[in-house]
Amino acid sequence: MERYSTLFDDSAEVPFGLGCGGAIDVLFEPAETPECRALMEALENTLRGHERTILTFLPAKERKMARAVFDGRGDVLFVSKGWSESSAQYARKCAVHSLEPSQDKFFFEQLVGPPRLFVLGAGDDAKPLVSMAALMGWSVTVMDGRAQLAKAERFPSAQHVSVIRTPSDSLREIQSDDAVVIMTHSYEQDRELLASLLPRRPKYLGVLGARHRSSLLIAEAVARLGCSVEGCCEQISAPVGLDLGGEGPDAIALAVIAEIQACHAGRLKNVRSLSAEDVARHVLEGGASRYLRTYCARDVS
Repeated sequence: MERYSTLFDDSAEVPFGLGCGGAIDVLFEPAETPECRALMEALENTLRGHERTILTFLPAKERKMARAVFDGRGDVLFVSKGWSESSAQYARKCAVHSLEPSQDKFFFEQLVGPPRLFVLGAGDDAKPLVSMAALMGWSVTVMDGRAQLAKAERFPSAQHVSVIRTPSDSLREIQSDDAVVIMTHSYEQDRELLASLLPRRPKYLGVLGARHRSSLLIAEAVARLGCSVEGCCEQISAPVGLDLGGEGPDAIALAVIAEIQACHAGRLKNVRSLSAEDVARHVLEGGASRYLRTYCARDVS
């Protein structure tokens, strides 16, 4: 263990230190040890979306460093030689509940994978959203029912780009901790996607489009699923994104990213989403025919 101080040092030759006013303890450990390999494997699995917990007992005068790795359910995946699984579980329990098992010092860290964002819509306006999410370190998946748009070369910063064959199959991997933005600009696609997503209850579900259009989508989803309008509105962010001001795809992408980040951090307040009263009012204004694709018969005689 080595301690590094970031306090201002006026005796240094160049008086431009960090000046953060704190100190940090750094643990150095050999790379070619079972403990280090277990740590690296845990980090790799975290990037794949698997939760891991690392418990490291710091070295002392008469004891070497020891480590235990647990999965998301609390099962032991690795434990240092000479340390039993029961001892590791007890130490983990003490750490979780802020108990002190002994005078030993240990480092407890919970590792979770990067937030996952599913962008349903592969139009040009999705590009800045995908790029900004990638800059945040999120895992981004782009999906669209239009094969000519859902191409990997159009979204180089996305982890996955795929064509939606059927919503029930394509959306199966979306989980309760994920964020989803519907932005296909196709009323037919959005209608099917929203009805398929609501039962999955993702952590964040945003719908791009005007309030009137989103209200009609909600009304159709409610009729199909048999749920309440209030419950549906509570799950959906529409209009999507925080009200930051600005226009254009870049500004909208920034607003959406900011709202998703606030949602993940538990800081999402004063949202401007639709209410049941809004939906009822917009439905009375007219049907969805203006958003549907229409076909005109052509007389070739």
